[in-house]
Amino acid sequence: MRFCFLDERRMKIVEIGGAQHLLNMLESARDDRTRKEALKALFAISKSVFSAHSYTADAAAVVLHQAGAISIIKSTLESGEDAEVGNYKSNLLSRFQDLSYDIRS
Repeated sequence: MRFCFLDERRMKIVEIGGAQHLLNMLESARDDRTRKEALKALFAISKSVFSAHSYTADAAAVVLHQAGAISIIKSTLESGEDAEVGNYKSNLLSRFQDLSYDIRS
Protein backbone atom coordinates (compact mmCIF):
# COMPACT_ATOMS: atom_id res chain seq x y z
CA MET A 1 0.00 0.00 0.00
CA ARG A 2 2.89 2.36 0.76
CA PHE A 3 3.99 2.16 -2.88
CA CYS A 4 0.53 3.19 -4.04
CA PHE A 5 0.80 6.40 -2.03
CA LEU A 6 4.29 7.05 -3.37
CA ASP A 7 3.03 6.61 -6.92
CA GLU A 8 0.08 8.90 -6.22
CA ARG A 9 2.47 11.58 -5.01
CA ARG A 10 4.75 11.13 -7.99
CA MET A 11 1.88 11.42 -10.43
CA LYS A 12 0.56 14.46 -8.57
CA ILE A 13 3.94 16.06 -9.19
CA VAL A 14 3.51 15.32 -12.90
CA GLU A 15 -0.07 16.61 -12.94
CA ILE A 16 0.84 19.97 -11.41
CA GLY A 17 3.80 20.54 -13.73
CA GLY A 18 6.57 19.45 -11.40
CA ALA A 19 8.22 17.33 -14.07
CA GLN A 20 8.77 20.41 -16.20
CA HIS A 21 10.25 22.25 -13.21
CA LEU A 22 12.61 19.34 -12.57
CA LEU A 23 13.69 19.39 -16.21
CA ASN A 24 14.27 23.14 -15.98
CA MET A 25 16.27 22.61 -12.80
CA LEU A 26 18.35 19.92 -14.52
CA GLU A 27 18.94 22.05 -17.58
CA SER A 28 20.15 25.04 -15.57
CA ALA A 29 22.05 23.09 -12.89
CA ARG A 30 25.59 24.25 -12.31
CA ASP A 31 26.66 21.62 -9.81
CA ASP A 32 26.68 17.83 -9.54
CA ARG A 33 24.46 17.73 -6.47
CA THR A 34 21.63 19.59 -8.21
CA ARG A 35 22.00 17.48 -11.36
CA LYS A 36 21.95 14.27 -9.33
CA GLU A 37 18.86 15.21 -7.33
CA ALA A 38 16.95 16.33 -10.44
CA LEU A 39 17.88 13.13 -12.31
CA LYS A 40 16.97 11.03 -9.27
CA ALA A 41 13.53 12.63 -9.01
CA LEU A 42 12.92 12.33 -12.76
CA PHE A 43 13.88 8.65 -12.64
CA ALA A 44 11.44 8.03 -9.78
CA ILE A 45 8.68 9.77 -11.71
CA SER A 46 9.47 7.84 -14.89
CA LYS A 47 8.82 4.49 -13.25
CA SER A 48 5.68 5.41 -11.35
CA VAL A 49 2.59 3.30 -11.72
CA PHE A 50 -0.66 4.95 -10.74
CA SER A 51 -3.51 2.59 -11.48
CA ALA A 52 -6.17 4.30 -9.38
CA HIS A 53 -6.67 6.91 -12.12
CA SER A 54 -5.51 4.81 -15.09
CA TYR A 55 -2.04 6.32 -15.10
CA THR A 56 0.90 4.10 -15.85
CA ALA A 57 4.62 4.52 -15.91
CA ASP A 58 4.20 5.01 -19.65
CA ALA A 59 1.95 8.02 -18.97
CA ALA A 60 4.61 9.64 -16.81
CA ALA A 61 7.23 8.95 -19.47
CA VAL A 62 4.96 10.49 -22.13
CA VAL A 63 4.71 13.69 -20.10
CA LEU A 64 8.47 13.76 -19.60
CA HIS A 65 9.07 13.07 -23.29
CA GLN A 66 6.69 15.83 -24.37
CA ALA A 67 8.55 18.22 -22.08
CA GLY A 68 11.78 17.49 -23.95
CA ALA A 69 13.30 15.22 -21.33
CA ILE A 70 15.44 13.15 -23.66
CA SER A 71 17.40 16.05 -25.14
CA ILE A 72 17.77 17.71 -21.72
CA ILE A 73 18.98 14.48 -20.11
CA LYS A 74 21.38 13.76 -22.96
CA SER A 75 22.86 17.26 -22.70
CA THR A 76 23.40 16.96 -18.95
CA LEU A 77 27.09 17.11 -18.11
CA GLU A 78 28.72 13.98 -16.76
CA SER A 79 30.32 14.25 -13.35
CA GLY A 80 33.92 13.45 -12.67
CA GLU A 81 33.21 13.33 -8.95
CA ASP A 82 29.78 11.73 -8.60
CA ALA A 83 29.16 8.56 -10.60
CA GLU A 84 25.48 8.62 -9.61
CA VAL A 85 24.89 11.51 -12.03
CA GLY A 86 25.96 9.28 -14.92
CA ASN A 87 24.06 6.31 -13.51
CA TYR A 88 20.77 8.21 -13.24
CA LYS A 89 21.30 9.73 -16.66
CA SER A 90 21.94 6.31 -18.18
CA ASN A 91 19.00 4.72 -16.35
CA LEU A 92 16.62 7.43 -17.53
CA LEU A 93 17.72 7.10 -21.13
CA SER A 94 17.39 3.32 -20.87
CA ARG A 95 13.90 3.77 -19.45
CA PHE A 96 12.87 5.84 -22.47
CA GLN A 97 14.48 3.32 -24.81
CA ASP A 98 12.61 0.46 -23.09
CA LEU A 99 9.40 2.36 -23.80
CA SER A 100 10.38 2.56 -27.49
CA TYR A 101 11.37 6.21 -27.58
CA ASP A 102 14.16 7.13 -29.96
CA ILE A 103 16.95 8.44 -27.76
CA ARG A 104 19.42 8.98 -30.62
CA SER A 105 18.20 12.43 -31.62
